[in-house]
This record gives sequence, C-alpha cells and structure tokens, in this order.
Amino acid sequence: MEKPLKSIAVNYGLYLGVLLALITVLAYAVNIELLTNMWVGILIIIIIIVFGIISVAKIKQVKNGFASFKEAFTSYFITVIIGLLISTLVSFLLFNFIDTDAAEVLKEKTIEKTVEMLEGFNTPSDVIAQTVEQIESQNQYSIGNIFKGLAGYLVFFSIIGLIVAAVMKKNNPDAE
Repeated sequence: MEKPLKSIAVNYGLYLGVLLALITVLAYAVNIELLTNMWVGILIIIIIIVFGIISVAKIKQVKNGFASFKEAFTSYFITVIIGLLISTLVSFLLFNFIDTDAAEVLKEKTIEKTVEMLEGFNTPSDVIAQTVEQIESQNQYSIGNIFKGLAGYLVFFSIIGLIVAAVMKKNNPDAE
C-alpha cells in the first residue's frame, strides 16, 4: 500500500481512537453505568464500522474511485486496530491506575445487567449463580483479559472488514 494511503488509514484510526477514548472518559465522568449499557455498546460498534468505511471511501477517493480488495481491507483494518488500541490503552490506564474502584463498580453493574438478562431468558438459577461467580473471579481490566478482549474485537471487526472490502472494492481496468 502506498504511503499516502497508509497515512489516511492511520489518521482515521487516530480520530477513531480519540473519539472512543473520549466516549469512555465522558461515560466514566457522567455516569459509569453507561459503560455497561447495551445501546452505548451498539453505538460504539457502529462508530467503529463507520470510521472503517470512511477510511476505505477516502482511499478510493484518492485513487480516483478505485481500490483493490487488499487496499480496502488494509485501510479498514489499520483504522480499526489503531482506534481499538488507543481506546483499550485509555481503559487500561483509567481502571488500573487512575481509579481502580471504578473497575469494581463496573464489575458490579455488569453482574447486575447479566443477571437481569439471564433471568429474562428464564435461565436456571444454578447457571446464573455460576455465571456470577465466574464474573466475580475475573479482573476485567487485567492485561491478559484486555488482550483477550482486544483479540475478540479484532476477529469480529476483521470479519466486518472483509465484507466492507468486498463490497467497496473496485479494480482499475487500466491497471489490469
């Protein structure tokens, strides 16, 4: 991928990372429970996908409306990985160094939401108890769990990225 194309993806990744970090910090400052809200999570997923799509569209614009599958996917992936890395770093610092008590509050809120959801699905009480025990025994913001979460997000967003790249690719007939 040409240098200007990489710089476009990196710039959008930085914008995405700053936006995601800002959302985390604002939710933390306004109402920490927002970080466990399903709709906020869905909004964040949409924001990440939109930034990836915008990055691919900008690459196509720079290349006169053409981008190979590889260029489209690489642009999307670079944007998403940079955004997620920045957001993950901010969360790690916030909940492991700045305010460790907030991590415990989030864990309690997560347990409440999980129990609420499982009860809504008529899950047996022993399964609910086991799930709660599992959540309580984990540190969501340990370095290992953060890397596992990041890896899961990358797989999910890579699948979306493959779809986006397939839809948005347009090969230049003069280059073939």
